[in-house]
Amino acid sequence: MNAPRTRIQAENRARIAAAALDIFSAEGFRGATVDAIAERAGMSKPNLLYYFPTKDAIYREVLERLLEDWLAPLRALDEAGDPVQEIAAYLDRKIEMARDFPAESRLFANEMLRGAPNMIDVLEGDLRALVREKAQVIRAWSAAGKIAKVDPYHLIFAIWATTQHYADYDVQVRAVLGDDGEGRFHDGAAFLRRLFLNGLRPR
Repeated sequence: MNAPRTRIQAENRARIAAAALDIFSAEGFRGATVDAIAERAGMSKPNLLYYFPTKDAIYREVLERLLEDWLAPLRALDEAGDPVQEIAAYLDRKIEMARDFPAESRLFANEMLRGAPNMIDVLEGDLRALVREKAQVIRAWSAAGKIAKVDPYHLIFAIWATTQHYADYDVQVRAVLGDDGEGRFHDGAAFLRRLFLNGLRPR
C-alpha cells in the first residue's frame, strides 16, 4: 500500500499539474517537454521527476484532474430536485465552466480527437458508470411525466456539445459575434436554457 501523501507533496503535485496544463494547452502533447513543465512549475527537472517519472504520467494526472472537475456538474444533478430546475442548473454550470476553464476544455477535446489513448479506460469505466446513473435519473423523470420523453444519453451529449462549443471554438464564436466580452456566455446560456427547457417541459 502506498504511504499517504504529505501536504507538501500534494501541493507540489497540484503545482506541477497546473504548470503542465499551461504547457500542454499551448504546445500539445508532442510539443510539450518535461523541461518546460519544470520551468513553468518553478522547480528542477529532477524534483519534478520525483513526483512524475515521465511526461505521460504528468499528462495522465492533468487529464484525470480535469475530468474530475469537468464531471462535477453532472454528479450534482439531483434526483430529488425539480427536473427542469436541475437541468437548467446543469446547463448554467457547464457554460460557466466553458467561460472559466477554456484551456481545460480544449485539452480534453484534443485528447478525444487523438482517440483518448490516455483516458479510454476512464471513459469506459468511471465516466460510463456516471452517465448511466444520471441517464436512469432522467429516464425516471420522463416515466413520471415530469419532463417530456427524451433519450437521456443524447440529451447529455447535446448539452456537452452545445456548452463546450463556447470553450473549444471560442475564437470562432468571438470572430462571428465580434464580441470579446463575456456577453456571449450570458446570451448563450439564456438561449440554451430556452432551447432545452422548452423541449423538455411535459406536453
